[in-house]
Amino acid sequence: MARKLREMGILVFLISILLLTAPLTGIAAGIGEDYVRPAPRKTLSFSWPWNRKHSDGPQQVHISLAGEKHMRISWVTDDKSFPSLVEYGTSPGQYTESSDGENLSYSYLFYNSGKIHHVVIGPLDDDTVYYYRCGGQEPEFQFKTPPSKFPLTFAVVGDLGQTDWTASTLSHINECQYDLHLLPGDLSYADYLQHLWDSFGELIQPYASARPWMVTEGNHEMESIPFIKSPFQSYNARWKMPYAESGSTSNLYYSFEVVGVHVIMLGSYTDFGEYSDQYAWLKADLAKVDRERTPWLLVLLHVPWYNSNWAHQGEGDDMMAVVEPVLYAAGVDILIAGHVHAYERSERVYSGQLDSCGPIHITVGDGGNREGLAQRYHHPKPVWSAFREASFGHGELKIVNATHAFWSWHRNDDHESLSSDEVWINSLASAGCLTSGMRDFSKIQIVP
Repeated sequence: MARKLREMGILVFLISILLLTAPLTGIAAGIGEDYVRPAPRKTLSFSWPWNRKHSDGPQQVHISLAGEKHMRISWVTDDKSFPSLVEYGTSPGQYTESSDGENLSYSYLFYNSGKIHHVVIGPLDDDTVYYYRCGGQEPEFQFKTPPSKFPLTFAVVGDLGQTDWTASTLSHINECQYDLHLLPGDLSYADYLQHLWDSFGELIQPYASARPWMVTEGNHEMESIPFIKSPFQSYNARWKMPYAESGSTSNLYYSFEVVGVHVIMLGSYTDFGEYSDQYAWLKADLAKVDRERTPWLLVLLHVPWYNSNWAHQGEGDDMMAVVEPVLYAAGVDILIAGHVHAYERSERVYSGQLDSCGPIHITVGDGGNREGLAQRYHHPKPVWSAFREASFGHGELKIVNATHAFWSWHRNDDHESLSSDEVWINSLASAGCLTSGMRDFSKIQIVP
């Protein structure tokens, strides 16, 4: 029996390889919601799934927020004796502080990961450039901490993958002035091929080592094999987020605060029912939000709830039925999702109807993944859909002050200074939507 179960798991694994190399369909051109670009280019690297490129020193360096005024530095090494140590300071080559951390590794069928390091450093000064090195070895990296006051800018994109279009998206993002990167799921598109986690880490290192990347999981992070591998093993090992710092018991959902913004990262692929741990944590987290201190409230998850594309229709309905009333009661300003490989922005909406006190929903699953674009939309366009387009690109969310933010979406075809969609957004706190007469606050009490 055990042998048959293992053979079943191997079969699933081999099928994933066939899916990875499946041909991509072409698409035609147009404008606005009918605009679609040529099929995405090939994945940037490919080798057998148990092969991993070896090199000396730290690899795949990326950083993330780890509580107030702290940063987590993560990287991979081939040398198992490599110390989990980060030295850092505010001048190049002068490291006045150091911190030790933790490390782990994992095996996945024929693949063995390198040594994965996570080190938290701080406390750090706001709006400051820090220089650092990992394990006492070159090269030297640098990052800039978020500012202490508005304005604050997020770069936003989901479903990245690692094609030529991905590289184009990252290049466009690098041209903008931003403080943090938000990614609502589907990172590497490794899909069981573990070496693609390594190549993804190498691809994003120039960007993710310089600004914090805050991510949540998507379906392509699951990588479960029946009876053999539980889901999210690789994702959880490589991308440790500040879940413990925010009172969560799972790396699949957490929150953080930065410069007047409370950001909640939810898990579309872990239990979200009314008696689940995630639901209880969400209500407890929302109950702690102080809108005087953090007037903006953002939520990210993978599967969109408001989606007029043909792709992935209805997949978010179950979570929406349970969680949407809670987020509405809490006065969430903006909800950002991925999954659908296109861009769409809604008007303020709740329960399927226009509502001036509901969240704006934004889908940005257009990072450049190998599966191509979702180019078919439902017609007529729903009344809540403000703008939609099937093209690769990224978003920028600039929180200007406590009352106003500016959202822009940039198509890869265009120069970075041009945006295909843009809108000014008033915070719900400033619009009078958070008064007791406008909200059923029982929805965010701790007890379901």
